[in-house]
Amino acid sequence: MLKAFPKYKFRYSCLLLLVAILGFVIPGRAQVLPLEQKNTISSDWMVYEEGATQLVPYIASVHTNYNAIHQWLSVTPAQPFRIGFTAQKELCLFLNNQLVFRADSSSAYTLDLAKYSKEVKPVHGKYLLTVWHPLQQPNISTFRNQAAEQQLGRQVNERPFAVKAREYINQNAFVIFILLIGIIYGSLKTSFPSEFNSIFRVGSLLRNSTLDESFLTKSISTWSSVLFVLAFSLSLALLVAAIHTNVQHVRLFNRLFPVSEADITTKILFYTLLIFVLILIKYLFLKMMGFIFGLEQMVQLQYREFLRTILFLGIFLPAVMLLYLGLNAYMPETILVMSNVAVSLVLVLTILKVFITVNKKASVINLHLISYLCATEVIPLAIMLKFIVFNY
Repeated sequence: MLKAFPKYKFRYSCLLLLVAILGFVIPGRAQVLPLEQKNTISSDWMVYEEGATQLVPYIASVHTNYNAIHQWLSVTPAQPFRIGFTAQKELCLFLNNQLVFRADSSSAYTLDLAKYSKEVKPVHGKYLLTVWHPLQQPNISTFRNQAAEQQLGRQVNERPFAVKAREYINQNAFVIFILLIGIIYGSLKTSFPSEFNSIFRVGSLLRNSTLDESFLTKSISTWSSVLFVLAFSLSLALLVAAIHTNVQHVRLFNRLFPVSEADITTKILFYTLLIFVLILIKYLFLKMMGFIFGLEQMVQLQYREFLRTILFLGIFLPAVMLLYLGLNAYMPETILVMSNVAVSLVLVLTILKVFITVNKKASVINLHLISYLCATEVIPLAIMLKFIVFNY
């Protein structure tokens, strides 16, 4: 026909393309079935209206008091015709008016219609499926092609090993970074033993007498201090990336700096750089706020205590990460809560230690000083907790 009317060929092709696009865009109730599957149940149900000579299409909003609902089926005996549905007690199924199923209780059922069709004579090559209930209208919305769902499950399980491995390969990234963190801390202990002991000895954290002896006296001014901050940034980034992998990404970060969901390594490196930069920017932020509030003398003490406390607490983060990797598959919800609590404790305890140290130099009862600490510590803490812990 298209050869006889060549000028309509292009319009006909465009019409087919439009119909295909609408089929993808507009959602429907039909199931996605394998191409080789012929035995399928559809949503083309029908009812018998009084006085009509044939069945009419079923409309849910119109046909509300019908005990029997029908559908014409084409059955290929060589293939199974499994359907799944939820049936009320006493629900019955008929093929060409022959009873093939009766529900003895309200439950979910699976039925192979191809097995019953062998005992029923078709009408013009088709079978009339009737869903009937003696007391109420059957719930036909639960009828599904069970074979399609099972086929989908088989396709997932029968994928090549390389495809399955790609789904779990990023888990190895966490293990590799854990090993890298261990190597980094080991190298720092070997290369900078005095600085390592100054940070990670419990006594040095509790005693203020060691404050001026610490290598952090001039904030981040040496290569060793930069390396310690980088090690902490990587530890925290690893745990944050693990938390966000199980839940979701930080929406604000993804809008500003798009990070691939599939590439865990990129996320970890991105978070590491981001945390490191935030620690550096915090010093500039404190200098600015100190100038505004007239408390420049507090900046060095506050920043030094912040660094020393957060670096000390950061050494426990790899242990939390090991728990995450070992137990996440068995108790994901519990491990997720533990990871969030660990991150929260690192941030909250650091702020508390800063408050205690500053209070020894000047009483925090002073309203002016309280306003300064809220602006420089409490508000940034609330923002960090929002985007790291409470983002889901």
